[in-house]
Amino acid sequence: MKLRRTLLVCTAVSFAAIDLVHKSFAPAEFHHARTQFVALMMAALIVALVILVPRVPSNAAAIGAGIACGGALGNLISLFAWSQGVPDPLVVAGTMHGLAFNLADLFAIAGDALLLSAVVLHGLRHRARWGESV
Repeated sequence: MKLRRTLLVCTAVSFAAIDLVHKSFAPAEFHHARTQFVALMMAALIVALVILVPRVPSNAAAIGAGIACGGALGNLISLFAWSQGVPDPLVVAGTMHGLAFNLADLFAIAGDALLLSAVVLHGLRHRARWGESV
């Protein structure tokens, strides 16, 4: 469990660093503000993932949680580092509407997808243990 927690934390720090370096060098026309409640929820989510996910005996789940935590951590740090709000340097513009986001948002989505896939696969592989009490 300690190895998976270390893997998760190292992955999170690496992905948060990648996001923050990208935000530092990429110009951003758009920023989005986050409330203190949202910042508190992001911090709580990071703590919960770091505590709970390493209990699942899956390195893939730990890496997925680390990528998701890295995205959340990148946006959390950005919230306090940039006065206008979290920068969104990646923009997909349509004719009527557009979408502005950053690497941290992509990391959160990709990490969640990997985490959930790994947990489901782990559960399916160990189906015989579903009836055991925890």
